Amino acid sequence: QVQLVESGGGLVQAGGSLRLSCSASGRTFSSRTMGWFRQAPGKERELVAAIRWNGIITDYPDSVKGRFTISRDNAKNTVYLQMNSLKPEDTAVYYCAVVRRLLPVEYDYWGQGTQVTVSS
Repeated sequence: QVQLVESGGGLVQAGGSLRLSCSASGRTFSSRTMGWFRQAPGKERELVAAIRWNGIITDYPDSVKGRFTISRDNAKNTVYLQMNSLKPEDTAVYYCAVVRRLLPVEYDYWGQGTQVTVSS
């Protein structure tokens, strides 16, 4: 069993920054691809970033490219999402997950989510 706990969400003005953290339990964290997803009301869940065990990052979708950066610290069992130049359309619940594969995306575990709200 793997437990994921997200933190770092909150209220921020457009143009501001937030850093989300996801702390993971489990003995195989360092060998797994980790991802960040988001879901806004009325929209389907969207993959925004993924990072492999060795730090290789998948391509970001156009909606966040150049603004979001995923990273991980395997020694701390933690994955991060640095979000800069935030826009109101970034408002969503953000989830981290242990990713099984990306095309199509499948995941084995996910956290409870953290709310990000960006005001104009």
